[in-house]
Amino acid sequence: MPSLRKTLATSSHPFAKVVRGAYRRTLNFSMPIPAVLVRPIVLAYSFTKGCYRFLKRVLIAEPFFKSQCRQVGRNVHTGHYLHYISGKGDIIVGNDVTLDGQCGIKFASRFSDRPTLEIGDGSDLSHRCTLTIAKRITIGKHCMIAAGSWLFDSSGHSTDPASRLANLPPPSEEVKPITIGDNVWIGRNSTVFPGVTIGEGSVISAGSVVMVDVPSYTVVAGNPARRIASLTPPSPPDVPDGVRVLVV
Repeated sequence: MPSLRKTLATSSHPFAKVVRGAYRRTLNFSMPIPAVLVRPIVLAYSFTKGCYRFLKRVLIAEPFFKSQCRQVGRNVHTGHYLHYISGKGDIIVGNDVTLDGQCGIKFASRFSDRPTLEIGDGSDLSHRCTLTIAKRITIGKHCMIAAGSWLFDSSGHSTDPASRLANLPPPSEEVKPITIGDNVWIGRNSTVFPGVTIGEGSVISAGSVVMVDVPSYTVVAGNPARRIASLTPPSPPDVPDGVRVLVV
């Protein structure tokens, strides 16, 4: 026999129609509360949530991240989430760096005694960025790495089918450090492969898969990423007459 729920949902009987109508009205119920009453509640909620996140960031998340760094500069900030850091390696962070949200940093020490992640001054890494470091990943100054981006200098598996069947690690020559130049913008959900160097001032469009080097001041997009535009390098600062510039 059909269940009572199915009968009420499908029957054309007047009682079943009344029950269905009451159920829909219950789901769509909204209490008419004047804004003068709602606003204090919303403000109190927002203030409490802000205080909680502030204290969690200052007292837990930032101290935890800084304790994992070999060297950390001034004015380094995180979000209120704990970053996921696994394996043993060195994290070197410059001044005015922000790692927002929750990032993943994974060290694979079988290829190097101390795999190294270096982040230059003024750079920002957004939520869900993942960095896999077997030897070294270097991120320059004033870089912006958007949410969901993945940088890895080792795939973790050999490209040789026989080696994969034998569960052998990739050979050392397949582990290639990544270098990101200064003032690079890597768009959301982009992937940077081992051995890639991205030149200064370049832009990696969202969702790009970067498998080869990117020249300075270049915009790339796609899978695999290809050049779609060139950028104009910033002009050197004006130097007043009679002032000598020492180039080091």
